Amino acid sequence: MRIGELARRVGTTTRTLRYYESRGLLPARRDGNGYRTYGEDDVRLLEQIRTLQDFGFELEETRPFVECLRSGHPAGDSCPASVAVYRRKLGELDALIGELTSVRAQVGAELARAEEAMAGLAADAGAAPDGPEPRCELRGTG
Repeated sequence: MRIGELARRVGTTTRTLRYYESRGLLPARRDGNGYRTYGEDDVRLLEQIRTLQDFGFELEETRPFVECLRSGHPAGDSCPASVAVYRRKLGELDALIGELTSVRAQVGAELARAEEAMAGLAADAGAAPDGPEPRCELRGTG
């Protein structure tokens, strides 16, 4: 199949496919007229790249999976280099989850403090019903 048909089959653009070719991820064979030609293996390879990118992998991180498929393995993750990339990505995700958990705890503490302060203001206003209404004012910083 030619590049346009491949792009339609995998839901991408010919420009993207040419970019992958320039990065060495999608080798193109040429027919007698010089047109790029692709096969079903290329469809599988591109589906692997898309799946990994959907998981948050950078394009370069897909290379071991692509090379695994191109070397004849039935799956892109059946090679040691691919498994190593999975492990590294899981480590990155675990670190990110830890950071986000810490930030979430800090935001939760700030919310609790703010709600407590608001409850105190409301109680003070209730004790002096003739007094002024508590206000929040936004002031510019410049």
